[in-house]
Amino acid sequence: MLDVRSAMRRAMEYNRNRPAIIAGDVELTFEQAWKRGCQLANALIEMGLRPGDKVAVLEDNCLEASDFFVAAAVANVVRVPLYRRNSAVAHSHMISHTDCRAVIVSKEYAHEVEQFRDEIEGLEHLVIRGDDYESWLAGHSDQDPDLPIDMDDPHLIRHSGGTTGRSKGMQFSHRQWMRTCRDWSFFFPSIEAGDYATHAGPISHGSGYLFMPMWLAGGCNILLQKFEPEDFADHLENYGGFTFAVPTMLSDMIAKCSGKKDFSKLKGIMVSGAPIRPATALQARDFFGAVLYQLYGQTESVPVAGMGPGEWFSEVPGSEPLLAVGKVMAYSAIEIRDEDNRPLPSGEIGEIALKCEGQITEILNEPELTSQRLVDGWVLSGDVGKIDANGYVYLTDRKDDMIISGGFNIWPAELENVISSLPGVREVAVVAAPHERWGEVPVAVVVTNDNATISQDEIIEACRAELGSYKKPGRVILQTEQLPRTPVGKIQRKAVREVFWEGSSERNISGA
Repeated sequence: MLDVRSAMRRAMEYNRNRPAIIAGDVELTFEQAWKRGCQLANALIEMGLRPGDKVAVLEDNCLEASDFFVAAAVANVVRVPLYRRNSAVAHSHMISHTDCRAVIVSKEYAHEVEQFRDEIEGLEHLVIRGDDYESWLAGHSDQDPDLPIDMDDPHLIRHSGGTTGRSKGMQFSHRQWMRTCRDWSFFFPSIEAGDYATHAGPISHGSGYLFMPMWLAGGCNILLQKFEPEDFADHLENYGGFTFAVPTMLSDMIAKCSGKKDFSKLKGIMVSGAPIRPATALQARDFFGAVLYQLYGQTESVPVAGMGPGEWFSEVPGSEPLLAVGKVMAYSAIEIRDEDNRPLPSGEIGEIALKCEGQITEILNEPELTSQRLVDGWVLSGDVGKIDANGYVYLTDRKDDMIISGGFNIWPAELENVISSLPGVREVAVVAAPHERWGEVPVAVVVTNDNATISQDEIIEACRAELGSYKKPGRVILQTEQLPRTPVGKIQRKAVREVFWEGSSERNISGA
């Protein structure tokens, strides 16, 4: 296996004149994109940065984002992506706890770094991509410095979403990142030279897993600055190929796109980042066609389970693929553990433990958390679920999201699956709310389509009929505005829940 720099360079050599990057009105060939990356790498080296130094970057998807994607590999510095929708405080934490020596930031976000740059010990360089960026870049050599790289050199630090507190840094070596990107394309149809991948989600996060497989295969990465449902759908119609989407992006496109689209060029949509409701999956299949692929894992260990449309929407005796997050992958492992960390048999519910070749070996600068989460070579996910006899994996919920009402355990996902299947429901979050008699009860916050006629009583009755009286919501809130999202587009369960617990100290609010 090659290191990231060598693998990207080889792909460039084999595909020099093919399109590699499209961003706005600019299209770059592989050779052009590579030379720009080398120019930025040499600029970083001239600043005094050395292999292994951490460099944070704050940006949207843009032409310059591909510059740094290449430059980090060429200069063998550690790429530390920041998430543009995070707060300045969150940016400061990510930069300081990863010991970054430099930050590269687009000019529209420069103020979010400038306000605290002097407070971060060890931060020496702030590169603002202003109007002079192109001339500054052109002033540096486009020759590959060809620095030595070891497969176990650090390459990337990805952060957990940070919805339950301060984000944690997950460090990947060249070896781990190459394995992770390889396995990400395991379930996809073959990615070929000349294919396109459209990135509407940030390549700093989930969509970034698709960037490398496309580059290495000789495909073209299209970088959209932000997610606009109609524009994203138009790109998928025009270019086809591949893309990544969290479930909320699919539901937004289905709800907001006008007119019928022709997705015959589309080869695969990787759905990941959050559980997808059965109703959303069925609607997306009808909208896009048989191109949906699902992967499951966590930043610490991904991917470990997955499936393509043939299995996802099939009927399998003894299994319910539509409710699953995938099947255990051939080169990964999943176990279900009890409270004493002992493996449970098929069909039993417990904590999901993960293992794959690309997983992290530590949580950066968090030795205590590392010892809690990484046990005997396994990652304890905090997810609760089961595996059936056919290898399908089912998520029940997050451990911290369980609702205990009158002594009964209620998993929000059970109610959300029922509610999301009802006509007119666009998205739903079920959270715990305080109750004088029962301690806490489930409350369903339901986003409906504009023309929906469904009532609160109908939702409660559907849950009672499907799950039993003790699991029905104690309250249903109907609204048309979307639920709060995390910086990477997931439904932010914590923000939904906090509304009901304001002023209360009875429950330690956690989970996402």
